[in-house]
Amino acid sequence: MSGLLLRLAGPLQSWGERSAFTPVRDTAPFPTRSALIGMFAAAEGIGRDEAGLDRYQDLRFTVRVDRPGVRLVDYHTVGGGFPKDRTAATSGGSNKGAAVITRRHYLSDAVFVVAVTAADETVERLADALSRPHWAPYLGRRSCVPDEPFLLRRHVDDPEEELRTRVPLSRTAPRAKDGDGQEAGAVAVEFLLEQPPPTSASGQPAPADVIDVNDVPVSFAQHGRSHTGRRLHRTVEPVPRSLAGPPETLVQRLIDYAHLEESA
Repeated sequence: MSGLLLRLAGPLQSWGERSAFTPVRDTAPFPTRSALIGMFAAAEGIGRDEAGLDRYQDLRFTVRVDRPGVRLVDYHTVGGGFPKDRTAATSGGSNKGAAVITRRHYLSDAVFVVAVTAADETVERLADALSRPHWAPYLGRRSCVPDEPFLLRRHVDDPEEELRTRVPLSRTAPRAKDGDGQEAGAVAVEFLLEQPPPTSASGQPAPADVIDVNDVPVSFAQHGRSHTGRRLHRTVEPVPRSLAGPPETLVQRLIDYAHLEESA
């Protein structure tokens, strides 16, 4: 087993969970497993209606929250002020007849680093696809273009350990401090994806939290009904403060880190 490292950063990101074809298009506070698998499938040229997603079932994802970003909502309309035959199309081949109004949620200025663990041959295949994608990768929605560097490392023996101890940390402000005046580390906690996770005072995951986004079926009760959800875990190990460095040197530090693999 080995893995690769991705850096997901850009002006906007949106990781919807329960928002398909609804007036409110939500976003999770960090990349979801299904969105990451969709990104790989697109890079490999697998269409929405094609089979073949079983090839990703053994992938393991760990997400580090460098910057949780700021939530914003876009009041979005499609097809207003036109004759019916020029309004938004329906799945049945007709037209809506009126403007389609949605409120689309985004994370602005967020940065995540993702460790992807898989069999060696899978890692090599995914790295090749992400380097020369069939369809361009995007951060949850097609309009959300990723910044560079995107693929940080093509091959890492232990990507989760690398994520915790070596990848430069992208943040622009000091972390909150604990009672002893030291920067607070990540908190160990379990939570359900369908329920709000523990967050910082801003309502988002705290910077440098490391989150396991792999599916672990669990049953829970909500609104008087039984549901099956996913349990997530945050690490008990804080990310070293030394990974942050001066913000003005971040780009060069990332470039240097990505080039280490090429010179190895």
